[in-house]
Amino acid sequence: MNISSLMSILAWIDYAVLAGCALWGAFCVVVVWRRIQQQRFRSEESQAEFMDQVEDALTAGDFETVTDLCEDDSRAMPQLVNLAVSNRDLGYSHLRHFVADRFQRDILADLEYRLSWVQTCIKSAPMLGLFGTVLGMVGAFGKLASGDKVDATSLAGDISFALYTTAYGLAIAIPLIFAVAAINIRIRKLEDLVGLGLKRLFDVLKPLLAQTPVGGR
Repeated sequence: MNISSLMSILAWIDYAVLAGCALWGAFCVVVVWRRIQQQRFRSEESQAEFMDQVEDALTAGDFETVTDLCEDDSRAMPQLVNLAVSNRDLGYSHLRHFVADRFQRDILADLEYRLSWVQTCIKSAPMLGLFGTVLGMVGAFGKLASGDKVDATSLAGDISFALYTTAYGLAIAIPLIFAVAAINIRIRKLEDLVGLGLKRLFDVLKPLLAQTPVGGR
């Protein structure tokens, strides 16, 4: 196999990996975006309405109603409320740490895991583009160094490949950078909303838990 054939094979491999990187990065962005949508209330007002219902039930000591409100709701705040109510025998201090840890581990960690793949694509795409640039230049200079008469069209093809892969790598990375920035903002908003909800929850639970002996429900 001559150098020209090898460069051609590597060029197609580089294009294929660039395409895979773009598709995987876009897929992860869509997955994270949808999961954030599924985890949070649409607005602070809608979460406040939900928490009003929870507070009313807790104040009345009606834990079953709270469980019914949260049981079939897959959003973060209802699940955390249900978790707190189900484990209220832990005591106030331990319960706060337990709920915060589960929020970090079960919800935020999953989002960060997906987001780390997007970051990998952002870093990899320009490197793949640079690899293609090197391949193109190796092919071009290899033809010039052969001493044979070089066809200008063939030489231009190697140089254009070098430039195209660089452009494709940047074209993949730049939109993903903006997508990650937008996702990080939404994650911060999710954390803020959940933080507000948990503060209200534990403000109501604190006096109730003080009246309940540890180990009792």
